[in-house]
Amino acid sequence: MTVAIVLAAGTPAAGQPTAAGDALADRLAEQWHRVGVTHVRRAANLTELATLVDAATGPVIVSGTDLVAHTAVLRHLATSPVGPTVALVLTDPPAPGQAVVREERGQVVDAGPDGRLDGGQTGVFGGALRVGRDDLPALAAAARAAVAGTPIAGTDPAAVAGTPPAAGPEAAGSAVDRLFTGLTALGTLTFAHRVRLLVAHRVADPAGLAAAEAAVAAVDEDRAELRLSVKEKDDFFTTFFVSTWSPYVTKASAKLGLTPTGVTAISVLFAAVAAVLFGVGGRPALVTGAVLLYLGFVLDCVDGQLARYTRHFSAWGGWLDTMADRAKEYLVYAGLGYGATAAGFRYGWALAVAAMTLQTVRHMTDTWYGVLHDEAARRPKAVGGGGGGIGDRLNAASTRVQADTGSLSYWLKRTVVFPIGERWALIALTVALFGPLVSLVAVLTWGVLAFAYTGALRTLRARWMWVPVLDTVDATLHRDDGPIAARFPVLRPMGPLTLAVLGALGPAALLVAAGLRVRAGDEAGGLAWAVPVALLVLLVAALGAGAAHNGPLDWLVPAALRAGEYLFAIAAGVVGGAPAWVVFGYVFVLTLHHYDLTARLEKRQAAPPLHFATLGWEGRSAVLAVAAFAGFAGIAMATLGAYLLVVFVGSVVLAWVVLPARARRGVGVPAGGEVRQPG
Repeated sequence: MTVAIVLAAGTPAAGQPTAAGDALADRLAEQWHRVGVTHVRRAANLTELATLVDAATGPVIVSGTDLVAHTAVLRHLATSPVGPTVALVLTDPPAPGQAVVREERGQVVDAGPDGRLDGGQTGVFGGALRVGRDDLPALAAAARAAVAGTPIAGTDPAAVAGTPPAAGPEAAGSAVDRLFTGLTALGTLTFAHRVRLLVAHRVADPAGLAAAEAAVAAVDEDRAELRLSVKEKDDFFTTFFVSTWSPYVTKASAKLGLTPTGVTAISVLFAAVAAVLFGVGGRPALVTGAVLLYLGFVLDCVDGQLARYTRHFSAWGGWLDTMADRAKEYLVYAGLGYGATAAGFRYGWALAVAAMTLQTVRHMTDTWYGVLHDEAARRPKAVGGGGGGIGDRLNAASTRVQADTGSLSYWLKRTVVFPIGERWALIALTVALFGPLVSLVAVLTWGVLAFAYTGALRTLRARWMWVPVLDTVDATLHRDDGPIAARFPVLRPMGPLTLAVLGALGPAALLVAAGLRVRAGDEAGGLAWAVPVALLVLLVAALGAGAAHNGPLDWLVPAALRAGEYLFAIAAGVVGGAPAWVVFGYVFVLTLHHYDLTARLEKRQAAPPLHFATLGWEGRSAVLAVAAFAGFAGIAMATLGAYLLVVFVGSVVLAWVVLPARARRGVGVPAGGEVRQPG
């Protein structure tokens, strides 16, 4: 249950009459009701607010009474999926007593009265914020500290109260600004909600109120919301070949009553049919498949746009969007691999497995680099003190390019990394014009170049930032360690990343040797003796399981472990004579398991309920090693893959159906939490 508190203290505009004749405070209360908040309370001062917060059992929305905004602005703040605690941030010049903010990667990293940030502010606090349930104690503490005019331990008194501590309880300025400044000083992770296309202003006098109301009336709210459903910054292909017309599909979907999940399901169907057509072959089938693939990608954008337009966000929807994107892409790779093989190319499935492995490892680095940047934003003092080193120069160059929206360098930077829109466009064009083989080769070539480019730059910037991230989460979970790794001793001097990379070299060498034998016309089964050796080398990575993952590059450990396990599975399959499609299917199931882990990381979810049953990367590899050595790799791989798929489906049902149902019945099992905005 969400509670909205309208805080009148320190805002003379509260009693000003609006154009409709009601008081501004009354109109704000009515707007919160229209947003869907059933419990709207009034607080005359911060003491009353703290009492209301103490009694709250769910998120709390706090707003001053000097805010004039579209109701949609308030709805977007109340339903924002970026995080549990979100603050409205405006670009208006700050008025006396208003707090200014500094943001990094969408997070408010500092706030205070105008002048305290020494010109480093990026906006002004908009007088409204939503505070997540876990942050309510900090909100109450900030309110009481602002009332008493006392500093919070470890903070600057002026940062908490908004004025020097001598000003005491009657410190000048809006109470909501002093409250927000105090909450930020406590280190509460707060995301910034910017207003785009719609209107929001804080007013101090009748003239300002009249001007703000005129600005609100001049904007078509629904039309602006439809345009806002499109991401502000997207990739080149999506921006110019999808987003130019996808809002019309979004509007139609909303009128038809479709849900984002329903649109996602249709998108998966389009991609699956395209994959079948790629496997069938023949120019009409390939061209039709390319068109369906493009339309499937359009719908992949529409599901996120529909969620933003209708404000229908959920942890389930965000998770499903992430998982569906990868499943669709890899189904298409399977269709291309089958089609290339059917057309007479011996290694069609091998190329499909390589493309899937490459993209998965890349996505693992993308996820953890994003976590790294978010953590760096929370610890700004750890960043930017470089003094002109290569990290400083790379960071400054990246910032300049990103700020130069629409320039050639901006689009090159966004395109060279080979995002999903460009991948799907490349697949559609190449398969329609040339066929599945050329399409797979093109995807692999561009993917390798993009991985080399992003990997090199990110490594340099990460060494400069020196911000550990794996030590802020359950490293065992995201390493995907099993019971065997937990019993290994710790080899600390080498570090977990070095050990993970060394472990991957054994499977890589075995795969190269097996590939060379197959190419020469020999039986790869003659290398069965080398499979246990490669396993022993792979298990070197387990020596870092219990070590601290706090090195500047340890965010690469999950990707290195994924690479090692996938390479070993492929090598064991080749040596054991497993059918190529079985190898693809097994690795595909592994990717679902690992994307589930990263999706849960991004959506702030707990571990999958049946994670303990997945055996860990080392346990699964040991099973395959025994099977390959004994000569029944294909059967073992199919059986193990089917088992892992059942465990995955069971975890999905438990996590998204059974446990939330129990929580709703009051059993006390926590359900899904806050989520990021879907694609």
